[in-house]
Amino acid sequence: MLQPREVTASATTECNQSRFDFATHFRREVVAEFSGGTISSDGGALLLRETNRRMNLLPRLAQCFLDGRNPALVKHEVSQMLAQRVYGLALGYEDLNDHDQLRQDPLLQLMAGKANPGTELLAGKSTLNRMELGNGMLSRYKKITFWRDGIDDLLVDVFVEAQGTAPEQIVLDIDTTDFAIHGEQEGRFYHGYYDQYCYLPLYIFAGEHVLCARLRRSNIDPSAGSCQEIERIVQRIRRTWPDVRIIVRGDSGFCREELMAWCEANGVDYVFGMARNVRLEKIVAEALEQARQEFERTGQAARVFIEFEHETATGSWSRRRRVVAKAEHIDGKSNPRFIVTSLPAHTWAAQPLYEELYCARGDMENRIKEQFVLFADRVSAVTMRANQFRLYLSVIAYTLMAGLRRLGLKGTELATAQVGTIRLRLIKIGAQIRVTVRKVWIEMASSFPRQYLFAQVLNQLRC
Repeated sequence: MLQPREVTASATTECNQSRFDFATHFRREVVAEFSGGTISSDGGALLLRETNRRMNLLPRLAQCFLDGRNPALVKHEVSQMLAQRVYGLALGYEDLNDHDQLRQDPLLQLMAGKANPGTELLAGKSTLNRMELGNGMLSRYKKITFWRDGIDDLLVDVFVEAQGTAPEQIVLDIDTTDFAIHGEQEGRFYHGYYDQYCYLPLYIFAGEHVLCARLRRSNIDPSAGSCQEIERIVQRIRRTWPDVRIIVRGDSGFCREELMAWCEANGVDYVFGMARNVRLEKIVAEALEQARQEFERTGQAARVFIEFEHETATGSWSRRRRVVAKAEHIDGKSNPRFIVTSLPAHTWAAQPLYEELYCARGDMENRIKEQFVLFADRVSAVTMRANQFRLYLSVIAYTLMAGLRRLGLKGTELATAQVGTIRLRLIKIGAQIRVTVRKVWIEMASSFPRQYLFAQVLNQLRC
């Protein structure tokens, strides 16, 4: 149990104590103090700095902002504050309050671009808060604003640059998730499915690349705005690769006439889940019976795939479309699933279409989980614009971490690791920091077990 040191009336209060006594180790006392000097737990952050230099990510992000402050009075440039916040999120510091201490960290000062780390403080929480709470209009106290379109385009540009050569095919995964709301934020609505007040952000990924992160109210259809976002992304991709094949993939929440019709009219293929209903189940009744008989014979899950041309009874679809059904019997009950697609049978047969193409969208769930590791759901600001800004910061932090994984960790034991694992195993390195006239010394722990990996990653980032 922690035993606080006795203090006199004139000494510091217990809440400010810096010395702690622990249980003895044989005959030796065990004493801890916050007196080690400028020691950082984030020595591996230098790899993120190198990744940023390779991708030129944060400088381009800063170009998406307008700074209306008097240059003669500016102590913290927008580029420095953005770097401070993005690196902070990547390192695991989610709250603006953290930066009242972090602003004194020479390593973070170095990474944010301060000319004199060790003596030149970073922005405090109040300054950062004013940057985040801008409403798009310059005012006396909030003179920094951002262009949403510029950041949206930057995300797509990073994806295009990462390809090197034109890909044969691009699959755009589209999905939504929930960000819980615990206050009286703008756009606050209760969502019955998630059983809480929340936002309903829309994400679009291409592999590990996030191409869209749009904060939305939760009192809407899951597909609301998805057609406009897909159109914007497809147009920007085709500026570079006019003939690339694009497939949009999503669950039944995006099986909507507007999106499917737009894809068909613009040479984009799609594969979407379909909500099952009585009419669809009647169509696959015979296949479900075959699966049931196979299950009873083998005791193993059985599935039969069929396909058919389908049109809705209500006329909500403008045309007949190809539907693939998985008639499955598992655990003693039927489990039919349906997808609708524009892909022809001669290129994708029913079973591989479902099992290999559609089910592969499950990897997007891992990418969305990574957004939470980088605090994308920290939407505690009053306005939706400010919370969209925070979402952008998280997405840029993810893009930076994903760049480290793609460029630096390829071929290593962490090549497919999630960002939380990368942070824990490669970024969190204890380091003593010394700033001299000519050098910034970052003396990392000699006992760090992955020194070989650190060297390998740095070499690959510089290739």
